[in-house]
Amino acid sequence: MSESNKNILTWALRLIAAVIMLQTLFFKFTAAEESVYIFSTLGMEPWGRIGTGVMELIASILILIPRTTAIGAVLGLGIMGGAILSHIFILGISVQGDNGQLFFYALLVFMSCMVLLYLRRHELLRWKQLIRA
Repeated sequence: MSESNKNILTWALRLIAAVIMLQTLFFKFTAAEESVYIFSTLGMEPWGRIGTGVMELIASILILIPRTTAIGAVLGLGIMGGAILSHIFILGISVQGDNGQLFFYALLVFMSCMVLLYLRRHELLRWKQLIRA
């Protein structure tokens, strides 16, 4: 893959992951009915809803900053991994008649973060060296 194609792919994946996570913040922070239902069902209302929103905001910012994309992708993988598992084992794929839209978005963000992490894996090595220093 050429460097320009890699850059286009990286930015597309960054935008997909960040925009989806940022878009859901409005619903989490305004206590929208569906968000309250989800986190009540998980036994995490309101602290889980607000905490997840804060973590998604941080992950989105880190993903959009080129030097911290890999760290944001790791955080996004963790958040979306939890969302996917919650859908599979507790909530169900479809939540309040959304036909699986939230589950699909979680999968899309998870896959975007996974590919970003692979493409930017050298960043993790650089961060690891900085932490050791």
